[in-house]
Amino acid sequence: MSGVADRWRVIVVGGHTRSVGKTQLVCDLIAALTEARFVAGKITQYGHGVCARDGHDCDCAPDEHVSAISWERGEDSDTDSGRFLAAGARRSFWLRTKQGFLAEGLPLLREALCKVESAEDGVVGKVGSRNLILESNALLQFLAPDLYLMVVDPGKSDFKESARGQLDRASAIVLREELAGADGGVAVPGAWSDVPLKLMMAKPTFLQREGERVPEGLVSLVRKALLEDGVLDERSIANRAV
Repeated sequence: MSGVADRWRVIVVGGHTRSVGKTQLVCDLIAALTEARFVAGKITQYGHGVCARDGHDCDCAPDEHVSAISWERGEDSDTDSGRFLAAGARRSFWLRTKQGFLAEGLPLLREALCKVESAEDGVVGKVGSRNLILESNALLQFLAPDLYLMVVDPGKSDFKESARGQLDRASAIVLREELAGADGGVAVPGAWSDVPLKLMMAKPTFLQREGERVPEGLVSLVRKALLEDGVLDERSIANRAV
């Protein structure tokens, strides 16, 4: 994705395991920051139970290639990318890649974003903000985002090894329940015995239970990452490598 990341401000939302509300957080941020006019995307890997819905295979695999990208066409779709549109994203896509082949899918993403740029730059008087918000757990292997938010639910014992390795890169933690020690907190699962909790809690931390509004402090953090000179519009980011 060399070159694209220099022209887009990128927010990545990940999580320590499945079903912790990553998609909902993306939707919440899109709705709370309408001025950002986000292009939103979901990146999933399929195969070996990596991508599933409600415990069953989600059938996201493309038929002929190891990767595929599709742009959402309607906010009434029941897909997560449809939810992004319904929340207020100006465009939304879904990138699917075979497990272990995310690198092969990135040229599709680069090409798609370049087309967005060309289409909007070619319209006289139309200024499209280049703010990108992505739901992905694996993208950090290839991208240094402006902000990486990790969603953590102490009520779920599974803390994936890959997520543990990404903790040090998290800009902030979004907790779905309070950790043990806080009033009404949830005990840390025994399976988290080797999770570096001190490292996690040293990060800016926001509590947002399922169904609650996104905390204003978190909105401010994202806005600050996108903001320059008082406006949320074009910016060049130096020294970005993908």
